[in-house]
Parts: sequence; C-alpha cells; structure tokens
Amino acid sequence: MAAPSRPPKAAAADLRAVGESSRAEIIGGELIEKAMPSMGHAATQFAVAQVLGPRFNRRPGGRWPGGWWIGTEVHVQYETHEIYCHDLAGWRRDRVPERSTGWPTQIRPDWVCENLSPKHEKRDLVDKMRTLHANRVPHYWILNPEENSRAPWPHAAWSASERRRLSI
Repeated sequence: MAAPSRPPKAAAADLRAVGESSRAEIIGGELIEKAMPSMGHAATQFAVAQVLGPRFNRRPGGRWPGGWWIGTEVHVQYETHEIYCHDLAGWRRDRVPERSTGWPTQIRPDWVCENLSPKHEKRDLVDKMRTLHANRVPHYWILNPEENSRAPWPHAAWSASERRRLSI
C-alpha cells in the first residue's frame, strides 16, 4: 500500500494568491489564517504600538531615542516555507536605512512582538520562536493579553536549556 502523498508546501506565491491584505501566514509550509483578534488582543497590540511608536518609530535625536522602523501586521519571509504576519515588527534604521517596500519583506527584523492567541500558542511559542532563533532575530516579545504579561526572548541570552526546549 502506497503512503499517502503530502500536499506541496506553501510558499510566497500561495500567500499572494490569498491577497496581501490577508492575515494569513505560512508556518512549516502550511498556509494558516491567523485568528481574528479579540478586543483584548487588539487593545494590547494598539497600546504597545502607541507607547513604542512615538519613541522609536522615527529618526534618532530629540526627546526620544528613535532609530527604528516599526510596523503592524507585517509579513516577513524567513525561509521559503516560513512567512509570518507579525503583530508588530521593528528594524533598526542603522542596519536598514530605508523602509522595506517588498511584500513579503525579505529583511530580517531586529524585534518581533506577537500577542499570544489561545488557539495558536504552539505556533507562537515553538514554531515561530525556532525560526526567529535560526534567523538570528535579536528580540522576540510574546504578549499574553489574557494574563496581562510580556515575555521578552532576547536571542543572545537564550540558554542551552531554552534552545533544547525549542527542539522538542
């Protein structure tokens, strides 16, 4: 008896077919529609953008540090079959002097922030974290609106035990 054939892994062309305005992403080669945000999820994302935007999403100098490009719902392609629609993502202007214009962007962010979704915990805590780590994203924040908490995961500080846990 022949083994059942697996469907081909999704890539950027499949994501384009559903439209640039979609909240879909590709995780492990699977095209996945992100959950529609709850009011708590949306309020948390908005609050973080409101606090960080004026301080960092600008040129350096003046009252706030600046020096970042920050965007919401940005599609980033890390690998052929790994294209994520991040709740928030940021790029240091000293590394990326011009804002990316491609879709999905192929430029690795320096900071990613995801709101933990109740039905997508494994994707945010394991699948995405593995890819972000492999692609050397320096900072990954996970917000949990249900518990009103934030867990920062700075790449350089990941311990051997944390890396082992990601390989499960």
